[in-house]
Amino acid sequence: MKLPLKRVEEWIGSVRIAGAEMLPPKAGQVTGYSIDSRTIAPGDLFFAVKGERFDGHDFVEAALAAGAIAAVVSRHKIDGLPAAIRGENLLVVAEDPLAALHKLAAAVRLHWGKRVVAITGSAGKTTTKEAIAAVLAKKFRVLKTEGNLNNSFGLPLQLLRLERDDEYAVVEMGMSHAGEIAALAKIAAPNWAVVTNVGWAHAENFPEGLSGIARAKYELIEALPPNGVAFLNCGDPYVSQFGRNFTGKTISFGSGPCAEPHAEEIIELGQQGSSFRVFAGKESAPVRISLMGRHNVTNAMAAIAVGLEAGIALAECVAAVESLRAGTKRGQVRQIRGATIIDDCYNSNPEALKSMVATLASIPAGRRILVAGEMLELGRDSSELHRACGEFAAKQGINIVLGVRGKAVHIADGAADAGAQAIFLETPEAAGEWLRSELRPGDAILFKASRGVQLERALAMLDLAMLDKE
Repeated sequence: MKLPLKRVEEWIGSVRIAGAEMLPPKAGQVTGYSIDSRTIAPGDLFFAVKGERFDGHDFVEAALAAGAIAAVVSRHKIDGLPAAIRGENLLVVAEDPLAALHKLAAAVRLHWGKRVVAITGSAGKTTTKEAIAAVLAKKFRVLKTEGNLNNSFGLPLQLLRLERDDEYAVVEMGMSHAGEIAALAKIAAPNWAVVTNVGWAHAENFPEGLSGIARAKYELIEALPPNGVAFLNCGDPYVSQFGRNFTGKTISFGSGPCAEPHAEEIIELGQQGSSFRVFAGKESAPVRISLMGRHNVTNAMAAIAVGLEAGIALAECVAAVESLRAGTKRGQVRQIRGATIIDDCYNSNPEALKSMVATLASIPAGRRILVAGEMLELGRDSSELHRACGEFAAKQGINIVLGVRGKAVHIADGAADAGAQAIFLETPEAAGEWLRSELRPGDAILFKASRGVQLERALAMLDLAMLDKE
C-alpha cells in the first residue's frame, strides 16, 4: 500500500535525527517496502532488520543508493553507519526495525479493514493457500502470500502489499517454535483461520511431541475474534478438536460424515491427480483435480469450504480447484528417458512422505523407486520416524528405496527389513549417479526430502544425463 512517508513515521513511532538536531517529518510517498537492499526499487522504504546471518544496517548505504526513500534503523546502530548517510533519510526507531515492520504491517492491515484468511498446518499450507486464493478470486479481488513467505519477515511484507480495493487477504503462517503463530496473528488480525493438519514438522523444538505442536497451531484459533470462523480438517485427530472451546463459527472440511462440506467417492488417479464428489448441503458436484495424492483432496476441500462461506457458488469453487497446477518442486511430474519423475523436493515430513509414497504406489510402472532424503528437525524420535517411513514404503510395494543423507539411513534400513531393495547414499549427487546408471524406461520415481537436503541436485544430474544422450 502506498503511504505518505509522514504517515509511516507516525505509525511506527520513528524520528529523524541529523547529528544532534531533530528534523521535521519528511515529505514523500512510500511506494514499496523491503528488507533486502538487492531488491530495492526507487521509492521503497528499507527496514534494516537483523537476521541470523545478516544485519540490515550493513546495507543501509546500498539501499539508499538504489533509490530507497528512507531507511528504518535502530538508534543503537546509528553510530556505526557511514557519516554520509546519518541524516534526513534515516527513520530512527527506539529498538528493533523488525518490530517497526510488524507495527507498520499491523497498522496497514487495520487501516485496510477487510477480511484476512490465515492458514497454518504442518503440511499443505502453500497448496491450500493457492487453492483458497483461486476460489476467492472467482468473485473477489484477492491478495495472497507470494510463495511461502510465512514467517516474521515475510508475513508483514505481504500485508504491506495490500491495496485499498483488495477484498480478501489470504496468508500463510508458519512456525518452528511455540508463540510464533500468536505473534504473526497479532500482526495479521485474521478473521478466518484454516488449519490443515498437525504433524512432526519442527518436532525437535517440541519435547511434548505432537500435542505440543498442536498447541502451537491452536494459537491461530485463539487469535480469532468472537465473530471469526475456524475451518478445521475433521480427519486430523488434533485439528478436529480445535473447535471445542472456540465460541465463533466452526466449519469442518475433509471426507466422510464428520465434514460439511465433504468429499466422497475419492479415486486416486496416480500422476493424473484425483477425482471425487463434493457434497455441500443439498448440492453435490463431481471434481477432478490434477494435484496428486489424497492429501490434496483435503486441501481442495478446505478451499471449497472457504469459498462457500464467502458466498461463492459450488460450481465456481469446483472450477477454481480444478484449475490448480502443482507448484515448483511440489509434486511436479515430467518424463526423463522414458521414466516418470515426481519432483516433490521442496520439503518433507513423515506424514507428507507417506502420502506421496501411497500415490507413487498407485502409478502403473515397471519399477517404483523412492528417493527419500533426510527429514530434518524431527527431534528425539527422528530415527524411529525415518524407519517407519521406510517400512511403509516397502509395504506399499515400492521396489527400490534410496535413503539420502543423515538419518535417511533409517529409511533404507526400515525398507530393507520390510522386504524392499534399499540403498543408503550420503549425498544427493551420489543418488544422482546411481540413478544415471540404473534408470530404466517405465520406472516411476518419487523425489522427496527436507529443503536443507537439496535433493533437487540428484534430479539435476538426471537432467544432465539427458543432455548427454542428445
